[in-house]
Amino acid sequence: MYGSRGAMLGSGGVSDGYEVGSKRQRMMESNPYFAVSSGMSSYQPYSYGGGFQPPPFPLVRLRGLPFNCTDIDIFKFFAGLDIVDVLLVNKNGRFSGEAFVLFAGSVQVEFALQRDRQNMGRRYVEVFRCKRQDYYHAVAAEVNYEGIYDNDFHGSPPPSRAKRYNDKDQMEYTEILKMRGLPFSVKKPEIVEFFGDFKIVEDRIHIACRPDGKATGEAYVEFTSVEEAKRAMCKDKMTIGSRYVELFPSTPDEARRAESRSRQ
Repeated sequence: MYGSRGAMLGSGGVSDGYEVGSKRQRMMESNPYFAVSSGMSSYQPYSYGGGFQPPPFPLVRLRGLPFNCTDIDIFKFFAGLDIVDVLLVNKNGRFSGEAFVLFAGSVQVEFALQRDRQNMGRRYVEVFRCKRQDYYHAVAAEVNYEGIYDNDFHGSPPPSRAKRYNDKDQMEYTEILKMRGLPFSVKKPEIVEFFGDFKIVEDRIHIACRPDGKATGEAYVEFTSVEEAKRAMCKDKMTIGSRYVELFPSTPDEARRAESRSRQ
């Protein structure tokens, strides 16, 4: 779920003291470029009149955040940039390690993207573009979850809980699991130890790399059976070193494509 551990930030990232849910609720209008309060004068809605096309939505998504991360930590991570909103994402009542950050303009986003793979504490953080609808759904889900979704909100209703979450238990499994969020220095023996209670095919562990040889933080692991792969999902969000590792069902084709990219 999308919890309330976020903050509305004004120009320059200084907290304006807004309550998250109630303020975001008033931001969500049917016009995709919503108006914000006068305390955020640097971020203004755009008019669609006269054929004007607005610039890209100034939003990024973060992944790999420490579990004790707060909005202030994110503000420090993007020190010097003009942040409008921070929304930390919870799932099933727990912080997921992801967040949305809305900036005052598209130029700010370009600077934010330059901080991809920089560290917050002992963890590297991924910074990447995302769709504005993802942010809208996150806000709507938070408003709905907090019980303050009411008639003042004129946009589309939040998606159903079943659609909001990719329930890994309902996904189709093969013998292969994908690991994400690994330390860049991880080696196969560490992965073997991580899955020590499960039967894996040790020569079918692939640590994904970029064409330049640098690790991506992902790996593909083949188990002896589909059932064994399902059992191993209990290791989801457990740690290797100082990093928690996410697990996802994968396929032989996806693993082969990753291996092929690593060889290019």
